[in-house]
Amino acid sequence: MPRSPVSVAAAVVVTLVALAAAPVAPRALAAALKANVYLTQNKIPNGLSESGLIGFARSHKAERLRESSEEKLEERKFMAEMVTQFSAPPGDLEFHVLFYDVHDGARKFVEDMSTFIDDRKQKVFLQRIKLPRPRFKPNRKMELVVTVKRAEVGSLKFTTLGEEKRNTGVVSFDDQGK
Repeated sequence: MPRSPVSVAAAVVVTLVALAAAPVAPRALAAALKANVYLTQNKIPNGLSESGLIGFARSHKAERLRESSEEKLEERKFMAEMVTQFSAPPGDLEFHVLFYDVHDGARKFVEDMSTFIDDRKQKVFLQRIKLPRPRFKPNRKMELVVTVKRAEVGSLKFTTLGEEKRNTGVVSFDDQGK
């Protein structure tokens, strides 16, 4: 039975509308959006332009984060400035930074950090990160992954450097502890 041209045109329009309304797959988003990430433990000068900030972060990037120097080991933390440069505005109200321990090869999730965006046209973001013990351990290989709408758009590998807890190696069997 032949179809009328009006019904064929209506079917084409309905199909096109359905395809346009379908959500964009995270992989397609990841192919379009990329992010460069830099960590630095140097003090960033005031009054830098966007390109000056990126240049400073590139030239002072830290591949090894040194821990703070509090007296008690359990109170120490790894602090740095993180500069995230997207290839285009992220197109969302937030992006996430996921931290993984990759010291033993496979990714082991450690922490998630959300960053809310107040200017949808902005492509470069500066933020202070604080990675506290005991969640973040010294002398470990780590990876941070930037995600937008659950799609990975950038990553950076780094190492945490610090003093590990030392045990005395002395065992006492007396009753003084009671």
